[in-house]
Amino acid sequence: MFNRLVIRLVCALGCAVALSAPALAADPIVIKFSHVVADNTPKGQGARMFQKLVEERLGDRVKVEVYPSSSLYGDGKEMEALLLGDVQMLAPSLAKFDKYSKGIQLFDLPFLFDNIAAVDRFQHSAAGQGLLESMQDNGILGLAYWHNGMKQLSANKPLREPRDARGLKFRVQASNVLEAQFKELNAVPRKMSFSEVYQGLQTGVVNGQENTWSNIYSQKMHEVQDYITASDHGIIDYMVITNAKFWRGLPDDVRTQLETILAEVTDQVNEQARAMNAHDRQRIADAGTSEIIELTPEQRADWREAMRPVWQQFEDEIGADLIEAAEQANASGQ
Repeated sequence: MFNRLVIRLVCALGCAVALSAPALAADPIVIKFSHVVADNTPKGQGARMFQKLVEERLGDRVKVEVYPSSSLYGDGKEMEALLLGDVQMLAPSLAKFDKYSKGIQLFDLPFLFDNIAAVDRFQHSAAGQGLLESMQDNGILGLAYWHNGMKQLSANKPLREPRDARGLKFRVQASNVLEAQFKELNAVPRKMSFSEVYQGLQTGVVNGQENTWSNIYSQKMHEVQDYITASDHGIIDYMVITNAKFWRGLPDDVRTQLETILAEVTDQVNEQARAMNAHDRQRIADAGTSEIIELTPEQRADWREAMRPVWQQFEDEIGADLIEAAEQANASGQ
């Protein structure tokens, strides 16, 4: 009897202490966001904006850690780190996904999209959104597209017609489509890391390259290239991705709030990229070190026609339906 009474008193005291003590806070969900560019780029600022808004709205529930400039993982290791769960978010260039989803090679096809508005329309379409989900079997989920901008051609000679590129050595990213693009022009593609392009152009290892206005200006490529053709022939964009298992395992309310925040950040990043490219194009023009060549509608049509064999070469891998959807994105803006 006495023992039962003692047990009841102990239980009662324990319950009272438990009820009066503040609930212990759970450890926050940690999201490591790793990327390879500086904080002052649109992608870098987008990652910081995401971090700031998550802190403001989710408080102690979620903590975003941003690692810029390859400070945690570089190009060669970041995808492996994501799949192992060592990082939770990345934003690689679209040219880096061909081994996980052949359809994403669509964005490397030359002269497919008329302008950035057409790219936007496609990315917001069912086909474009479908590509975000096309790598889930590999453990990767796309969350958003972030713009860098449309690509321009530069060289040490004027590029007005497709034949003007013949025999020139062009730096390319590691993409089968981009290699095929320059081979179709009877030019020589040379794979080279982004950080080596300026020196490669300066020393003549390569004669030309393709990049956005902002990349050309920030890397001072206009100082070692006599001509830049305003070609808008391709896109350099990023896909914000996450580990699919991690994302599905988040509490529903947290995941919904993160998606809302990311949509807001995406709008800001893409607008900033547009403004930066326009501003840097003007700064290149003002510097006077490169002649900017404007293509006539007829010349642009010639370039597109010259590049169609590349579309056909990769049609089976990418999907004819996706290429058709991209062309419809051009037409819907007319």
